[in-house]
Amino acid sequence: MVSIPTIKRFPSYLRLLRQYKEDGQIWISATKLAADLDLTAIQVRKDMAGTGVEGKPKVGFEINALIAAITKNLGWDNTTDAVLIGAGHLGVALSRYDGFATYGLRIVAAFEKDPNKVGLPIGRTFVLPMEDLKNYIREHSINIAVITVPAESAQDVADQLVDAGIKGIWNFAPKDLKLPPHIVIQRTDLATSFAVLSAKCRRHFQEDSEDRADEID
Repeated sequence: MVSIPTIKRFPSYLRLLRQYKEDGQIWISATKLAADLDLTAIQVRKDMAGTGVEGKPKVGFEINALIAAITKNLGWDNTTDAVLIGAGHLGVALSRYDGFATYGLRIVAAFEKDPNKVGLPIGRTFVLPMEDLKNYIREHSINIAVITVPAESAQDVADQLVDAGIKGIWNFAPKDLKLPPHIVIQRTDLATSFAVLSAKCRRHFQEDSEDRADEID
């Protein structure tokens, strides 16, 4: 079983490996990967062990093999259809993001309760009414849903998704959802991410100011 920290690093490995491949490289060392990702070579080797790909002494890892193994471990080797709930600014932006295809995710339909938005184009599909959500999920065997609705609507939408048979929810709403244990949930909290960025910037600016003060002294 690959650990969650390793899974979180896999996309960064994949990005670099694809870059190396485009540059014409065939093999890559753990030392090079570690240097480019600011990791230790030991950590990289431990992460690569989870892929099942073995490196060769003094040569490294075969790039194509690593790309295939990491893609499979992430579940990005097969396109997964998903529905999006919420056709606001964030929902529209996500529906238009072509990069999801790289990860094996395809948003095939969007749903919205606002009748003024129903029928409008969004990404490569059109906005459908919430009344059609349950039948669409069941008829198309959809397992994943992306929630981009306001916080006050998120729990109700999640309950509808669970009732319709959704297995996994990617939640962008600023709301902690209460879901059955068999539902896989991933929350992306933009406010939390910004708070971390802001705190890091403040700490960096303070350290920079202190360094300048020391130079003056």
